Amino acid sequence: MINNFPKEFPPQHQNAQPGIEEKMNPNPIYKIEELCKGSNKLKDKVAIITGGDSGIGRAVSLAYAKEGAKIAIIYLNEHEDAEKTKKLIEDINGECILISGDIGDENFCINAVNTVIKEFNKINILVNNSAEQHVCNALTDITKEQFDRTFKTNVFGAFYITKEVLKHLNAGDCIINTTSVTAYHGHKTLIDYSMTKGALTSFTRSLALNLADKNIRVNAVAPGPVWTPLIPASFDMTEVSSFGKQSPMKRAAQPVELGESYVFLASDGASYITGETIHVNGGEIVNS
Repeated sequence: MINNFPKEFPPQHQNAQPGIEEKMNPNPIYKIEELCKGSNKLKDKVAIITGGDSGIGRAVSLAYAKEGAKIAIIYLNEHEDAEKTKKLIEDINGECILISGDIGDENFCINAVNTVIKEFNKINILVNNSAEQHVCNALTDITKEQFDRTFKTNVFGAFYITKEVLKHLNAGDCIINTTSVTAYHGHKTLIDYSMTKGALTSFTRSLALNLADKNIRVNAVAPGPVWTPLIPASFDMTEVSSFGKQSPMKRAAQPVELGESYVFLASDGASYITGETIHVNGGEIVNS
């Protein structure tokens, strides 16, 4: 199956962030049954996954559910995608709740965490995965509104929800941030987005040091090009049709190829790993 992953995509574009998965052609691949059997690595854990409705977040949500975790998905307004992910989890006898709102709003984050505690009584894993990005050809094209919005979602949101979740984490629990290859080599037309991912990289390292004495681990996954709704929602048709071809493997990743990295970082097998980043980028060499 992996050898048949698409290496190019039809030209397409969506006009709203963060994009709708069901409108993509082809739809992203978020599960491969023979690769995702599960072995109870996260049995009875409770995981909050922001942006868990689609893309990488959907793949992580499913991978965690297969490992026995209970899932709380926080998403903006992509209700159809979120309901589908919830059904996919329930189809494998998993538990999932959906919480819709803007993580750039601190009060929403506080209420969302309280909702999870009321439903599941605990939190063990936080995956900060929500993001948005906007293409601009020059720094002078980035408006104050865009700059504020990108940082609100990508950085402020991660800060707000992590701050609230920390009240409920204990020794052995963990936080995983989705950063990006752009944090390490930049991106010509995603300047503010790349800045936010650099901030999350520093957040990962600093918070890992801060929480080491409590045995709460903080790590990150830095994807390269991945076929998610953000891509047709960000780039024009021409760029979408060639998306991922610049990677050493000459194709974009599918979300399913990211899921196991998040499982590993949340599992006991990573008990001595903190402040680190797993680079899932198709062979791009970065200075980490």
